[in-house]
Amino acid sequence: MRLKAFLNIFYATAIALFQASISHSTFIDSAVLDACSGYSATNVMSAGATLTADLVLNGDGCAVFGPDIKRLGLTVIYETDTRIHVKIVDAASSRFEVPESVLPRPSANLNISPEKAAIQFNYTDSPFSFSIYRTASHEVLFSTASHPLIFEPQYLRVKTNLPSNANIYGLGEHTNPFRLPTENTTLTLWSRDANGIPVGTNLYGNHPVYFEHRTTGTHGVFLLNSNGMDIKLTNTKGTSLEYNVIGGVLDFYFLAGSATDPTEVARQYAEIVGTPAEVPYWSFGFHQCRFGYKDFVNVAAVISNYSAADIPLETMWTDIGISFHIFFPVEAVNNFALDYMDGRKIFTVDPSYFPLNRMRDIVSYLHSHNQKYILMTDPAVAYTPGEDYATFNRGTELDVWLKAANGSDSLGLVWPGSSEAENIFNRFWNNEFGLFYNPTTGIDIDGVWIDMNEPSSFCNLPCNDPFQQAVEQDLPPARTSPPPDPNAPIFVNSTVKAKRDDILSPPYSINNAAGPLSAKTASVDSKHANGLVEYDVHNLYGMMMSMATHEAMLARRPGKRTLVITRSTFAGAGHKVGKWLGDNLSTWDHYRKSIAGMLGFASIYQLPMIGSDICGFGGNTTETLCARWAMLGAFYPFMRDHNDDTSISQEFYVWASVTQAAKNVIDIRYRLLDYIYTAFHQAHLDGTPVLHPLWYKYPMDTATYSIDLQFFYGDSVLVSPVTEENSTSVTFYLPDDIFYDFTTLTPVKGQGSTVTLSNVSFTQIPLHIKGGAILPLRAQSGMTTAEVRMHDFEFVVAPGTDGTALGTLYIDDGVSVTQSSQTFLKLSFEEGRFDVQGEFGFASGVKTSRVRFLGVSMKPSSVQVNEKEISNAQYAYDVINQVLDVSIGLDLIAPFSVKYS
Repeated sequence: MRLKAFLNIFYATAIALFQASISHSTFIDSAVLDACSGYSATNVMSAGATLTADLVLNGDGCAVFGPDIKRLGLTVIYETDTRIHVKIVDAASSRFEVPESVLPRPSANLNISPEKAAIQFNYTDSPFSFSIYRTASHEVLFSTASHPLIFEPQYLRVKTNLPSNANIYGLGEHTNPFRLPTENTTLTLWSRDANGIPVGTNLYGNHPVYFEHRTTGTHGVFLLNSNGMDIKLTNTKGTSLEYNVIGGVLDFYFLAGSATDPTEVARQYAEIVGTPAEVPYWSFGFHQCRFGYKDFVNVAAVISNYSAADIPLETMWTDIGISFHIFFPVEAVNNFALDYMDGRKIFTVDPSYFPLNRMRDIVSYLHSHNQKYILMTDPAVAYTPGEDYATFNRGTELDVWLKAANGSDSLGLVWPGSSEAENIFNRFWNNEFGLFYNPTTGIDIDGVWIDMNEPSSFCNLPCNDPFQQAVEQDLPPARTSPPPDPNAPIFVNSTVKAKRDDILSPPYSINNAAGPLSAKTASVDSKHANGLVEYDVHNLYGMMMSMATHEAMLARRPGKRTLVITRSTFAGAGHKVGKWLGDNLSTWDHYRKSIAGMLGFASIYQLPMIGSDICGFGGNTTETLCARWAMLGAFYPFMRDHNDDTSISQEFYVWASVTQAAKNVIDIRYRLLDYIYTAFHQAHLDGTPVLHPLWYKYPMDTATYSIDLQFFYGDSVLVSPVTEENSTSVTFYLPDDIFYDFTTLTPVKGQGSTVTLSNVSFTQIPLHIKGGAILPLRAQSGMTTAEVRMHDFEFVVAPGTDGTALGTLYIDDGVSVTQSSQTFLKLSFEEGRFDVQGEFGFASGVKTSRVRFLGVSMKPSSVQVNEKEISNAQYAYDVINQVLDVSIGLDLIAPFSVKYS
């Protein structure tokens, strides 16, 4: 088995590296494109916050990938004082645009005075070019000068100049460094099942937005377009960024950001795509999953083993063994991780290995212990005409499947074999969801995991006979172990038409690592029920499945927040769902790269419920890697251990050192639950990031711009993990500021340089509190998040260099969409006085046990609580670590203060 696992990962890695080394994109000299004649602006009209113009082609154009469109329409709207909307469309005919139902457009304030806006739109008549610049400084942020606009039926090109050595972040999904290289980097947006998440290739999701940071400020650019595209960063004859898009329209939003606060551009982006969803409190607990749990006894044993090892387990997950394939009219043949399913058909359970009554027993057991259960649900529905597969039969009756160009069902190959890809633009999903996950008669899940929704297909092109390919690929694979006794005891131990050829092989080929656009996915000439062509909506497929699943969960659990974890995303997905970073490998490189991937989604794409498969999904992990990854993973917003069926077991209880590392770090994570829950609430209100790269906090410190092996969890806890294999030391950067060691609470003065910590054991992770913060912590942890909520609070006051500190605390019931009562507190410290003020609406039933003041240079002579002096027995001073602990024991129901002098 170990040899098989090694060979599997070796071949997967080799293939991934080979694919990454091949460029599938069309190359044309940029000098040729820059020599095109472009357009001239005519009939320019300006009225208040709106400018319109006709863009008329100069001469015959370039016709590099098709005939140039003769006349375009330009609309420029100053929508807010920090946002300009620039849209260029075909003036003569409509083209595909991202539907409002998928991404509602932000409202515009048409009373804006352009001259008072933070950024300005400027243009040159002929050849037409435009720029965006800051009003106050006239600094140019985006300029197409010397790069004529190209607008052809299946090729759109816009190119902007950039400063040399520009700091560009975003344009995902990818595994490149967080700060993107600007030398010959191509970022391709085309959803792809990307096993091994190879660097330099297109992955699962698409987020055509970037933030650029300069010492003069941070701004953002968002292109609202779901068609396939290459975005190229080059340093040839100056640094530039070039969009090469194979359809749709040019729909740009320019965000002014801020000259001083990088997080302001994140909030402005949230105004367009929506703020992140509020998720249940329990979702921040630890999750365990594996592709390959063989039966219900195996699943129950894992739950029992975590309890026996005294490792908190919040949520148990089961991979595809019990799921359904419904949203993808492509014949699904292969059912990789569908452990619980019958023949890997979604919305089924295997009656021998995962009988429904025993699965309901497991869910009941978990719920009785304040734990949760989640199953995987894939979009592909097994193609089973004439068989007793109710989901397929109902879908066929409703005619919901994707259609091939000839009008027949579009078939592909996924886990169950030949499968239909369901059209996500319909209500079919909601009904199937309600039937299978019925709390009374089905499996009463608490959240949902959706996968394979790029959509993915195992069918090799040309996919003329998916049935034969299913046989050749052995899909679905046979079970390799006998079923358990069904009575085995468990828990005993506790819109535009295009020519077919143009769609399948567009004249400009994006750098899709899978090859042709239809490779390993639904054929791009397939049509959805509403007439939309897969060519246009391919990059929206996962987004639409996410939206449908979110609504289905709301329908079956009215009034309760949802937890939906998806693989494929588009801009705005975070408003409904969370995500994991896909099928990574058990390597130190992927351990390190997970930080940059997480920062992209949490700090730029407005999708903060994000995490990687801890210890790696593919290949065999090692004890030391898993120990380090368990600790790093505790600072992913979404914390889940997950691996595949051919790898060795990697549950945290397998190794003693990993067990101890998990215990140590989950204790920290759970005590910080309300701190990160508060950060998520603020993100939901206004888009303030939940995680922060160092430059968000230190925007003038150029040394922070490329750092992606450290990050701030919330806005105040600096995480600096050991990142080298088998090392017990780490060198990391501390900005010129005051910090406090999270464990000892000792002050640490950063000098704007690197520091090295030695003797960092495999059960430790370096953490520091940023000066100027007040952390709301639970006084102790627990085995479940429900238990944690029963424990008292303590507040840790970490003064900044100016002697002050601020913080917030938000408390509600943790599950309801609409809250009947809430507690929202403002925490402040100045001149030795700590104050708690705000709204005390939610009855938490707990107290404030103590307040911990850091950086206190000498023992105080007097300590007061609510203006009354307390006895010496109620406080203690640690002269070595300079910590003053004040025990107060006050119910958290009213304002209070603590002062020392």
